[in-house]
Amino acid sequence: MALDTMEVGTVPWTIKGELILNCNCTVFCPCVVSLGQHPPTEGHCQAWAGVRIDEGVYGEEDLSGLNVGLFLEIPGNMGRGNWKAAAFIDDRASEAAYDALVNIFSGAARGTTGLFGVLVGEFLGAQREQVVFETEGNERRLQVGRKIQGAVVPVEGKDGKDIVVTNTEYWMGPDITVAKATKGRVRAFGRVWDFDGRSAEICQIDWHGPR
Repeated sequence: MALDTMEVGTVPWTIKGELILNCNCTVFCPCVVSLGQHPPTEGHCQAWAGVRIDEGVYGEEDLSGLNVGLFLEIPGNMGRGNWKAAAFIDDRASEAAYDALVNIFSGAARGTTGLFGVLVGEFLGAQREQVVFETEGNERRLQVGRKIQGAVVPVEGKDGKDIVVTNTEYWMGPDITVAKATKGRVRAFGRVWDFDGRSAEICQIDWHGPR
């Protein structure tokens, strides 16, 4: 069945790849283990995130190789909702892929990201941007036009290995690598944020919908 004849929220979709996130919490964000029941370390959450899609489809539309940037602002405990959110969609995306990614990252496509539809009180919208997600050594870097310039590195644990929080029920994925930002600059929607040295997360994602 063609995508344009299928109701949003019924289209099968999958995304596999990597997500990085940097927020204003001191290292490490309590939301991963508390599942949003404990307040952020600063009492509120401001964050940017980047998603690298290694493999992905929405219906028959291929999403592989595209990147997405996210803007998040949460007034208190993550689990209580009332989020503000926006999505920056890779300007290389076709019109169909753009629409698909907006549906996924607004929560309308249901499935793994369906919680956005519940927790986001105000979706500030989506816009095309040049979204670059790069990895050099253990550093992941995200650049979204002039709006987001970010870079994160894992926090080193024993024997030089990454510290990983495993077997969680966190929505992004069960295994979260503890990280910190070497750069965390946001200039969007009238906000000016700088989160260098603050908490960050790296997660291998395997998302799907609508269930």
